Amino acid sequence: MANVTSLLEEQSNGYLILESASEVAETVGSEIYVVGGYVRDVLMKREKSDIDLMVVGDGIAFAEKLAPKIGSKRVVPFEKFGTAQIPLTDGVVEVASARTETYEENSRNPIVSEADLTTDLSRRDFTINAMAVSVNREDFGKLHDPFNGVRDLNSGLIRTPLDPDATFSDDPLRMVRAVRFSSQLDFKVDDKIVDSIRRQATRIEIVSAERITAEIYKILDSPVPSVGLDLLQKVGLMKLVLPEIATLHGLEQPSEWHHKDIFYHTLQVVDNICGNTINTELRFAALLHDIGKPRTRRLDKRRGWTFHGHDAVGANMINRLAKRMKLSNDSRDYLKKLTLLHLRPIALAKEGVTDSAVRRLLVVAGDEVDDLMTLCRADITSKNPKLVKKFLGNFDRVEELMNDVVERDAYSAFQSPLRGEKIMEECGIGPGKTVGRIKTAIEEAILDGKIENSYDDAYRYFLEIKDEFAPKEGTRENRSSESSRQ
Repeated sequence: MANVTSLLEEQSNGYLILESASEVAETVGSEIYVVGGYVRDVLMKREKSDIDLMVVGDGIAFAEKLAPKIGSKRVVPFEKFGTAQIPLTDGVVEVASARTETYEENSRNPIVSEADLTTDLSRRDFTINAMAVSVNREDFGKLHDPFNGVRDLNSGLIRTPLDPDATFSDDPLRMVRAVRFSSQLDFKVDDKIVDSIRRQATRIEIVSAERITAEIYKILDSPVPSVGLDLLQKVGLMKLVLPEIATLHGLEQPSEWHHKDIFYHTLQVVDNICGNTINTELRFAALLHDIGKPRTRRLDKRRGWTFHGHDAVGANMINRLAKRMKLSNDSRDYLKKLTLLHLRPIALAKEGVTDSAVRRLLVVAGDEVDDLMTLCRADITSKNPKLVKKFLGNFDRVEELMNDVVERDAYSAFQSPLRGEKIMEECGIGPGKTVGRIKTAIEEAILDGKIENSYDDAYRYFLEIKDEFAPKEGTRENRSSESSRQ
């Protein structure tokens, strides 16, 4: 495949950008190539990556000349690395000087130096990303493939251009990227790469948390994430990047409606949920939902292994995990909530469904109730078809009740219709625990179906019960109410 112009032309917007780059290159007398993931995806006819241009010369100066020709008023330079980004409405064009990058033993920052085309391609991560297509006028569309990337694309093989020890030493994140590409593309990782990762897996510790987290999310975004997650475990990276998941491996659990090995049960849950959502955060929740099991695992003589409280323990573990992985507060809270609640619908499915139980689940789950139910369905990994049918049937009953829009709207942001100020005024008390206990009693009555979820019903019920909650003499709340009347 010497020339790929026809394949480039199929990418209408991308082709226009490449033509503009060609015009600039002719004007300034530079060599220009499109490289990396864009070339790979063009050859595979996949959804295209952002365009990555490589200039033999000054990449930042080239970007400043190219930007106005492709409709951008801004260039973001990275002087230290000789690169620049051109933001567009539908993506980014990155322009880089041909270069090599090496990392010192304990440094996260590369040492950058100039290079020619072949040297630049040789320092890239994998052969399938080490191809370039000329955008120069004289040979536009010519494919440069010095490391047989096309052959590896056709063979479905992840291989490094140079010795993998050198490639991974240059940038240890590439070890995780090998796993990610294997998962994304359903490619086999070359045995030399596997051996190399096992030898130097601990080098990943010098890579920033943000870069590792981005790769974990990309593995979760892949069609069958278990491919990548299982490989992370086998090559020794999981214990370094997600130790909470690595410790699940080999732990036995009752097989009533789960896979007996907690690690492989978890991977099956992740794959299951991928059939129902493209939400990466929800897929991540599926990965983390059982991380509390190792800490709560106990052997009961009659029941076998138990994991009482693993939902709450797992939710608490996410605080440290989120800090280490540099997750946003929103991501942390979402993952904690689903981990904490993932047993609630299962308990309903096992023990029977009541209106009161459904109301309580709607209140506590709030906006995440649909995601929670999706997770719980995915959590059924039993090989017993009768059990699966039974539990899924009960989930259907739960969701049928939840699908009542009026009911859902009433409880999605539920709290007592009677506000604290009114309770304090009627009872003649100040702020304190008594107000909270009264509000809780009203909420419980509504959730149990004793009264309607309305102000009038809540107020009438409050008048009936308020004397039961009057603060005792001598308490701070009683003294507060006395002083307020003086």
